[in-house]
Amino acid sequence: MMSTEPLRLLILGAHPDDAEYHAGGLAIKYRRAGHVVKMVSATDGGAGHYALSGTELSMIRKREAERSAASIGANSELWRFPDGRLEPTLELRERVIREIRTFRPDLVLTHRTCDYHPDHRAIGQAVQDASYMVTVPSICPDTPILRCDPVVATMNDRFTRPVPMRPDVVIDVTDEFADLIAMCACHESQFFDWLPYNQQCLHEVPREPGDRLRWLTREFVTHIRPYADRFREELLRAYGTERGSTIQLCEAFEVSEYAAPLDEAARAKLFWFLPT
Repeated sequence: MMSTEPLRLLILGAHPDDAEYHAGGLAIKYRRAGHVVKMVSATDGGAGHYALSGTELSMIRKREAERSAASIGANSELWRFPDGRLEPTLELRERVIREIRTFRPDLVLTHRTCDYHPDHRAIGQAVQDASYMVTVPSICPDTPILRCDPVVATMNDRFTRPVPMRPDVVIDVTDEFADLIAMCACHESQFFDWLPYNQQCLHEVPREPGDRLRWLTREFVTHIRPYADRFREELLRAYGTERGSTIQLCEAFEVSEYAAPLDEAARAKLFWFLPT
């Protein structure tokens, strides 16, 4: 069921490309339907490169994030917490509280608290700690409270300890794939420099823009986002045997117990495009 009022999706990632990497397909679905999307990086992005760092890199990553968001008509914002040094402090928690109260999202996405990256864990913990507190008047009294929590969910990852992700929602993002690749390609310093450097395949990255897009498409399906097989059972339940067995690119989200529940009405509203 499509909402009559524009929905508001807030993605609170740790780094400037985290929203696209983990939830770009959902962001595209929201924007195509006329809903409002904001992608926040809690850090300045100043550590994510093998040769660049500090203010120079932060400015590059800010421009990349803005281009990526603009390509689908979304909003982008980088906070100034230092990349690689993010901690779940009161300062970060209160920044999250104020952001949620100000933006007034229907759905908030963030990282799991057992993600591999300490920055991811920090923002995930801060969002968890901000849940419910957004409704408490004496906390951050300069910002009007919310009467009710939004739905909060964590984004897909591959990590299994202490517990693997148990998705409450899985979505097919095949139709969004081309736009998703274009968004990621805006983050040139990451997808064409930093990730290949980490994977020791920097020498394989083409120079021409068209060749780069084709290379990134292959890498994305093969190495970067191979979630469909892992969540095949959930895809079969959501989409049925015929379609669910053929989906190759998906996103998955696990609903937090600390905020609003994803009941049937909320599921129909927030994920209106899923089969009923």
